Amino acid sequence: MLPGLEAQMARGISKPLAGETRPRPFTLVLQIDAWNIRERDHWKETESMRERGADLSRWHWVYTGTVYRLDQRCVLGQPGKERAVITERSHVATREGVETMTRRLHSEAIRRGLATAERVLVIADGAVWIWNVSRDRFPNAVQRLDLYHANSYLWAVAHELHGAGSAAAREWVRPLLRQVREDQTPAVIHELKELLPTLTEAQAKKVHATVEYYTNNLHRMKYKEAEERHEPVGSGTIESTCRQFQCRMKRCGQFWTQPGDEALLTLSCFWKNGHWEKLFPHAQLTSVSRN
Repeated sequence: MLPGLEAQMARGISKPLAGETRPRPFTLVLQIDAWNIRERDHWKETESMRERGADLSRWHWVYTGTVYRLDQRCVLGQPGKERAVITERSHVATREGVETMTRRLHSEAIRRGLATAERVLVIADGAVWIWNVSRDRFPNAVQRLDLYHANSYLWAVAHELHGAGSAAAREWVRPLLRQVREDQTPAVIHELKELLPTLTEAQAKKVHATVEYYTNNLHRMKYKEAEERHEPVGSGTIESTCRQFQCRMKRCGQFWTQPGDEALLTLSCFWKNGHWEKLFPHAQLTSVSRN
């Protein structure tokens, strides 16, 4: 990002929604994840580098975040077929590492009202580095484990115990999934522990992993509370954000260099976040051209 622009945006103050006469309490939602991009340097030197035993890793992490106000998220559709639509949000994506992503996400959070938010919510898939980011820049935020990732651990146990895709696996896991959704995870942990004496080594390994994962994230698994607050229980917004970037950056036959992919990621974020005029002040965008 160009020098000075990050600080300039961080000094911004979130504007009230149309029709507001004074600020009203709101929740700020942040979601964080990472995805892989393929890079290739040292063209035509692959064979010689392999002979020298050089590391030829081509895939590298792109750290990504998004932030929005909860009152800018609406749920459309019929019961059971709902789809959340977010009317306005910020995007961050970088190959420069976690620290750079954290700094930029913090700037966007400030711009969207971090200082005046009544509640800050961080939703993620359980990666330790994400919770570290949350503690570093958003220490007062409520942390929530994405429900899909929480459920995937139970499904892994079900498949190990009763066979992948079997009716028995579905029957066994269904009440446990319901308990997790109703914030009864301690009861699920207890039930899993009681199974251990009767399990094979492979089965016990899956159960131990699930018990450990749930125990470490217990305070982040408050899904009933989330529904009562009309908050998301999943990280679908950041999953969608990552997919949008991947659809552009991981096309067939594409290889990038770090300067090249970082430049395009930064330009994409400036466009999505409405900062284009900061790069090109003479190119004032209309609401039509922005879409």
